Amino acid sequence: MQHVKNTLLIDANVILRYLLNDHEVMSQSAKKIIEANSTYTKPEIIAEVVYVLFGVYKATREDICIFIHQILKVVSCTEAQSVSYAIDLFADSSLDFVDCLIAAYSKINNEQVYSFDKKLNKMIERIQL
Repeated sequence: MQHVKNTLLIDANVILRYLLNDHEVMSQSAKKIIEANSTYTKPEIIAEVVYVLFGVYKATREDICIFIHQILKVVSCTEAQSVSYAIDLFADSSLDFVDCLIAAYSKINNEQVYSFDKKLNKMIERIQL
């Protein structure tokens, strides 16, 4: 994905305020920035959002999946197809999001993965079938 001038890279804090609408000023600002500009993010930022939602806000995997799909509709993301696939894997497994992202890269980008993580290897094997 190439980014043109006047696009804004937004971080996890902006995404979280937008999704959670939990801070009067910052949430409104996040909404205005996202809706009025061409915004984008990156997989590592999505990973931070997932970890905060899961660890701090105790959101369920299913709710996190809904949140991430919601943000991917209004904010472009590098590796969007892999991120979308990874969040679906995350919702239906016990793997952490980064492992799901690695599995998604394996499937979507046909990347070979070498890992000592048995659960990750099993997931990669399962999704390649």
